[in-house]
Amino acid sequence: MSDVMSQIQNIGIVPVVKLNNVEKAIPLCEALIAGGINVAEVTFRTECASDVIKTIARECKDMIVGAGTIINVDQAKLAIECGAKFIVSPGFSRDIVEYCQSQNIPVIPGCITPSEIMQAIECGLNVVKFFPAKEFGGLSTMKSLSGPFGQIKFMPTGGVNLENLKEFISAKFIVACGGTYMVKDDLINSDNYEEITRLSRQSIEIIKEARE
Repeated sequence: MSDVMSQIQNIGIVPVVKLNNVEKAIPLCEALIAGGINVAEVTFRTECASDVIKTIARECKDMIVGAGTIINVDQAKLAIECGAKFIVSPGFSRDIVEYCQSQNIPVIPGCITPSEIMQAIECGLNVVKFFPAKEFGGLSTMKSLSGPFGQIKFMPTGGVNLENLKEFISAKFIVACGGTYMVKDDLINSDNYEEITRLSRQSIEIIKEARE
């Protein structure tokens, strides 16, 4: 496991961030870090996503910034050029995986079927995204998949919240969880950074308790 992936595992939660305003990037990162979370996945679902990543990489050295919702090699290339330290894709693309590997950048592709997981293993990966987790059976499905694929760890995203975070993170086949509950649009749009910090701190406390 790479150093970046080890750090993500140690943190246990990856905020999945969607920003429409570059100016909110640094205050948001500061709020997350204040709550004990120094990693963020910036989704490529807005026009300013690459600028957000570039800004965070340049001005917030304590934050491990990655790029999410990467669906082609061109996006992966742009994200890495902007400073992304890891790449997350909603599905499996061998082209994306092999490009990231050629750049020595950790990549976490979305895999929800045995066939997709086997492709990930063939590429030498041991961590995959499970998305959308809730709709595809959550912990029950991942537990079943971990039987034949014991070398694989999952990063479930979609439906993770404070109520079920402990249950997810307690499972030995979960490396970390992706979540949006601490970075919801209404919190960011209203500059409610205190609440973002509170939710982040509560998440870290839950993770620490689960791992004791």
